[in-house]
Formats: sequence, C-alpha cells, structure tokens
Amino acid sequence: MPGRIIETDADVAEGAAWLARLDPRFAMALERTGPLPLRRKPDGFAELFSAIVSQQVSTASARSIWGRVEAMGATSAGAVRDCTDDDLRSCGLSRQKIAYARAIAESGVDFDGLRDLPTEEVIATLVRIKGVGVWTAEIYAMFSLGRADVFAPGDLALQQAARSLFDLDGRPTEKVLREMSLAWSPWRSVAARLLWAWYHIEHKREGIR
Repeated sequence: MPGRIIETDADVAEGAAWLARLDPRFAMALERTGPLPLRRKPDGFAELFSAIVSQQVSTASARSIWGRVEAMGATSAGAVRDCTDDDLRSCGLSRQKIAYARAIAESGVDFDGLRDLPTEEVIATLVRIKGVGVWTAEIYAMFSLGRADVFAPGDLALQQAARSLFDLDGRPTEKVLREMSLAWSPWRSVAARLLWAWYHIEHKREGIR
C-alpha cells in the first residue's frame, strides 16, 4: 500500500505540527518559515523528465530549460521520440540528459500503476531506468505521488539546511542524513519541505524547483 498521501495544505500543516512537537528546532524553524508549501505536482512522464532536467543544475537553470522543453512540446514519451538530438540540445539539454530522456521514453513504465505501489517499489522501479537515480525517484515519489514518508538525503540543499538547523559540525553525508530522517517518520516529506524552506531563509535562494 502507498501509505499516507499528501493532497492538501492541511495535510502539510498536520505534518509540520507533528514535527514541531517532536523537536523544538523544527518548531523554531516553522516559526521563521511560516506555512509550508504543498508542492504537489502531476505524475507521469513529464514530471519524471522534469526531475531529470533538475539534476545537478540550479533551480533557475532547470526552470529555464524546462520552459524551452515545454515550448517545444517535448513533454510526452512520443514527442521525445520524435525529437532529434539537435531539437533537445537546443532546449539546453546535455548529451547525457538527452540519453536519459530517451531512456524514460522507451522504459514502458506504467505511471498510473505507480500510484498503488509502496514507496520502496516505486523507487526500485524508477531507478531501473538509465539516468534515474535515487534522488530523482525520491523527489518524484514526494511531489508527484504525494508520499508523506519519503526523504531525499542526497539533496545538497537538505544537507546544508540540516547542518545549519541542527548545528552540526559539517554537512551530513547522505547516509548520515538518511539515518537522521528516520526519526521524522511518518512525516519525512514534510520535514524535507521544512528544511528546504529553512535553506531558503539561510541562503536567500531556492533549494528545490
């Protein structure tokens, strides 16, 4: 079963209140950030492709590139298959990301079927696709499927925010942050939203698109 699904702002607020009761540092952060964003997105090919676009680039760059992809109409598997490499390159995609986009287009993933799978199976299914790493799969599960209890500890902004909020000596590794996040279950995706919001306050820039 997929577990708790975040559908509304009220769901996010419920999770945020739970985290504030759990740890005073979360309570302090929430006072600074105010209500957290819902950040729900559609599911399907386009959103997974968009997550690929966001890999290892700034949020501003990802937004610009994805805008050109949308303008070209290359937001479906069939459209990507019909595009030439030059078409996709003109949007700002690297050769590597073009290969990843084509891998998603040829993967045959049943995106509707993912809605009913446990989060672990969703991630396992997606990472079989070339170019889809654990971070991308976790972000998809978090925002496109609305899973309440998933985290993305490989995210650099989350690592930086955790270092600051929890007064750590250095930026935690992915392994360390994943272990830390277990204490935030069953609202780990709300903890991620709160940490991204904290990152925005601390660094004056967005940590996630």
